[in-house]
Order: sequence, then structure tokens, then C-alpha cells
Amino acid sequence: MAGVLEQLIRPQKKAMHRSSRADMKVLELETAKEILAEVFRVRISDVDEMIQNRFEEARSQDALPEEDGLWPREFSLEE
Repeated sequence: MAGVLEQLIRPQKKAMHRSSRADMKVLELETAKEILAEVFRVRISDVDEMIQNRFEEARSQDALPEEDGLWPREFSLEE
């Protein structure tokens, strides 16, 4: 975690001036993935898989009719 915090705290003025908006988004995504990996104590590849699964789930739900926006009463971790 110290490595991630060091990246967030360390001034990155040079990188900000040279980077495009897309580059900054990539840097933000990579930093977020590192944080998630440390929080959940998993590998970055596991975080990538979690993101991909969530993306596919959200995409498949877009095809479903609109719901009331409320969270389900129960959750299941079984696949």
C-alpha cells in the first residue's frame, strides 16, 4: 500500500504537463486497480477479471427492462 500512497502523494507536475487527458485516465485506472488489488489482497489480473465481469453484467442488464433502481433484498455469491 505504501507504493500506491507514494504515487498519490509524490508531485507529478512533469507528467501532468506532458500527458494528454487519455493518458491521465489510464494512470487513474491503473492506480485504482492497484488500490483494489491491495484492499482485496488479490493480483491485478484478478482485479481486471472483476472489472470485466462487472462490465459484462452491466451490459447484459442494459438489455433488461428498467427496474425501480433499488438494491435487491438478498445477495448471492453463487455462480
